[in-house]
Amino acid sequence: MRTVWTRQAEAMLDEALDLIAADRPTAALAWLDELMERVRSLERFPDLGRIVPELQRSEIREILVDPYRVPYHHDDSQVTILAVLHDRRLFLEEYISE
Repeated sequence: MRTVWTRQAEAMLDEALDLIAADRPTAALAWLDELMERVRSLERFPDLGRIVPELQRSEIREILVDPYRVPYHHDDSQVTILAVLHDRRLFLEEYISE
């Protein structure tokens, strides 16, 4: 199984990294390492994440990498990272459309 990122998710990841790095550059790199490790684990264990609470759709799951949520969709061949959201933000249906 492979992992792909939507353009939206890539942009959100860059924004999150910039926000963390503004105050703590070393912490930003550690956070990115943890996030990427967790995303890679989805290739072997795509059901690892929890169902996104506000959607309650079994095909849309998320992993948590404090203080961010990483929602994703998976099928038999691919995991698609849909967004990188601060844990205070809700996941919107529009994130699925890309």
